[in-house]
Amino acid sequence: MSVQLGMPALPSGSETGTGAVPPPRPAGTPAGLLDRYGRRATDMRLSLTDKCNLRCTYCMPAEGLEWLAKQAVMTKDEIVRIVRIGVDALGVRELRLTGGEPLVRADLVDIIAALRSAHPDLPISMTTNAVGLDKKATALKAAGLSRINVSLDSLHEETFTKLTRRPFLDRVLAGVDAAWAAGLGPVKLNAVLMRGINDSESPDLLAWALDRGYELRFIEQMPLDADHGWTRRNMITAAEIRELLSERFALTPDPRERDGAPAERFEVRRREAASGGGSGPVLGTVGIIASVTEPFCSDCRRTRITAEGKIMSCLFSHEEFDLLGLLREGATDEQLAERWQDAMWVKPKAHGMDHTGLGAPDFVQPDRSMSAIGG
Repeated sequence: MSVQLGMPALPSGSETGTGAVPPPRPAGTPAGLLDRYGRRATDMRLSLTDKCNLRCTYCMPAEGLEWLAKQAVMTKDEIVRIVRIGVDALGVRELRLTGGEPLVRADLVDIIAALRSAHPDLPISMTTNAVGLDKKATALKAAGLSRINVSLDSLHEETFTKLTRRPFLDRVLAGVDAAWAAGLGPVKLNAVLMRGINDSESPDLLAWALDRGYELRFIEQMPLDADHGWTRRNMITAAEIRELLSERFALTPDPRERDGAPAERFEVRRREAASGGGSGPVLGTVGIIASVTEPFCSDCRRTRITAEGKIMSCLFSHEEFDLLGLLREGATDEQLAERWQDAMWVKPKAHGMDHTGLGAPDFVQPDRSMSAIGG
């Protein structure tokens, strides 16, 4: 059910009291979160807050951002209802809770417990910077959280502080260890490499993760920084990441199906100095998320809900559609599902455009930073 390039432009929708309204899908479109290119979203990323206690240079300005008012953010009951519609009516099969930083929500454990009660078999993961996770990991596991993704760009205090503008490395490492001890595994680590700052540390970071049984994924820096300082020439590419890691390790493609995952996985072995090949047993795996240079948009299965209940079909969308306002006006589940489906139908082909190319001349960076969208 794909649509060819060169298709007519879609109508832009209209404005109501609940914000922009997507144009309706064609009559007879199957149910579910389908788009014009035949992709079906089954992976839901839901942001619990835009607030964060770090100020990572690739995400947020040093002074932070203007936070959403408390009443603008989804409540626990609103989150539970939206997730229920996604799972029961629209085919969502896994849920990732994001931020900002989810741990800053005082009712986080209650949210997860309510979601788990409603969906006993739903995989529920969370992306976090792990500051304070050591105090909450056991409660989160008991509430029903399945696993954790932790952002960790460096194991060196000076580098970590330079990147995050906060001296919290010891707190993050304590949180990672607590997540593992609580059974929130597999613990996955996300690292963004910045040229001349932490790129040379990548083999050490991988060795550390492998020794502890953590799954490390390197992520190409994307143009989602609040300062809009990203440039294509300054980012570390996936090819460069593989080259950096090959100084110590041999990488071979993971034989498992990628199955819509953003990370391309590689089996890791020790490198033979003479041949450059790998020897011995597989030490673990490493993933590389190459959103810029090796995009995977054609198999994207994600739908995003921001902390204030806006539907974003793509990280780089310039359009977002209000779901929470409609809910608060008294809409039925069927009306909310219809809005969500219409919003996903107009999902762009890639990178907010009808073609791939974050370095293309016609690419325009969205106004929101990653922390305000929810990864």
